[in-house]
Amino acid sequence: MPEMKTYAFGPAQDEKPRKIVLMLHGYGSNGQDLIGLAPYLARELPGVLFLSPDAPQPFEGGPGFGYQWFSLRSFDTDYMLEGARGAAPVLNAYIDALLAQTGLAESDLALLGFSQGTMMSLYAGPRRPHPVAGILGYSGALLAAEEMADPALHRIPVCLIHGEADDVVPVSMYHDARRALEQARYPVEGMTIPGLPHSIDEGGIAYGAAFLQKILSA
Repeated sequence: MPEMKTYAFGPAQDEKPRKIVLMLHGYGSNGQDLIGLAPYLARELPGVLFLSPDAPQPFEGGPGFGYQWFSLRSFDTDYMLEGARGAAPVLNAYIDALLAQTGLAESDLALLGFSQGTMMSLYAGPRRPHPVAGILGYSGALLAAEEMADPALHRIPVCLIHGEADDVVPVSMYHDARRALEQARYPVEGMTIPGLPHSIDEGGIAYGAAFLQKILSA
């Protein structure tokens, strides 16, 4: 697999996983941070391997602060989209290698993102050669919304969860993403959580676990 340090939780190394949840962390964070969700999600997902890689780029805020999928020096939509397009081949190569290594199909893999990781999941997931099981996105945004109606993209299930008090990625981004996905006929569901800032709470974990259970048992 491409050289991205990866944290894992799930079946023993000599036990073949039944399914995979690939977790993509947010801007300036790391894989170790997001893998902390795995023990809670795994209660509803026995036999599932959770993997959380460090993003490929060092965080532009300075050394020792984590990693990023792409630069966020500007929040201009076109700038972020260019960044996601540039990072997508690295993510796709990682997924290709992971599936080859485990012998699983794309339909056995779900993407879980937080913040910038959600942006990457929503960009790369529908554009994979074959449909992945679905996308669970926390506190993120949809880039290239106008492209989602492209018939070449896979209409995979999407679940979006967002805090209503998010002051990093405003909750309006949730509503914009959900509207665009619904108009493009994606199976989409989700929830907003009153009072929650840019974070994930127990209610969001439980809702997300139920979604993952549904798409990975289909």
